[in-house]
Amino acid sequence: MTTIAEPSTTGRPWGAGRLAPYPTTIQLPHATVTVDPRTQLGVFRDLAGQVVEMGAHGTSKGTETATTTNSDSANDQGHDQDSEQD
Repeated sequence: MTTIAEPSTTGRPWGAGRLAPYPTTIQLPHATVTVDPRTQLGVFRDLAGQVVEMGAHGTSKGTETATTTNSDSANDQGHDQDSEQD
């Protein structure tokens, strides 16, 4: 026996009210990205094959340590964080 499910007519899906049009897009100044095998950095090139400077960017690093605050040595919910950015 084959059963065909009828479409739901109870209303709009719950997430439909959150939908919005896509934002306006822009044309980026590069056409390809490759990885320099020596530096392991991305190299951006335009349609003519010339390297495109993509501007400066910072790097960051962070550490997080869990804390133990109970007698059975199991990790509790507390933790410490620190970070550096240049």
